[in-house]
Amino acid sequence: MVNVRALANRGSTRVNANISATRRRSTGYTTATDGSRTPAYSDVPIALQIQALTYTDIIKLDALNIQGARRAIYTNGAVFALIRIAQKGGDLIIFPNNSLPEGNVWLAAHVLEQWNDGAGNPSWVKIAITLQDGS
Repeated sequence: MVNVRALANRGSTRVNANISATRRRSTGYTTATDGSRTPAYSDVPIALQIQALTYTDIIKLDALNIQGARRAIYTNGAVFALIRIAQKGGDLIIFPNNSLPEGNVWLAAHVLEQWNDGAGNPSWVKIAITLQDGS
């Protein structure tokens, strides 16, 4: 099977280099004795491509009422936005300092595209991310 992401990435990295970041994969939560919940994560290094949202992406996100500073990222494998019924998702993307002027911590807000290989394994994904803080 042709890895379309790899082919596209070869061309796009000539003008927009990939960035190494950390995917903070949501693993659920822990519950304290008072009943409060704290999200739990496992960190996985990823290489990704940051791009502007397309007009169509913006229309989709506006319809979902997702607001704030937003970008699109492309990466191999899978990154999950919130999946309430499965109680998973809400992955965070942590960028190195000064990678983006707005901040370093971004939430995977919406899966814009997900492609699988012939065996059903995640091949690559396009995710809309939303800024979580200014640090």
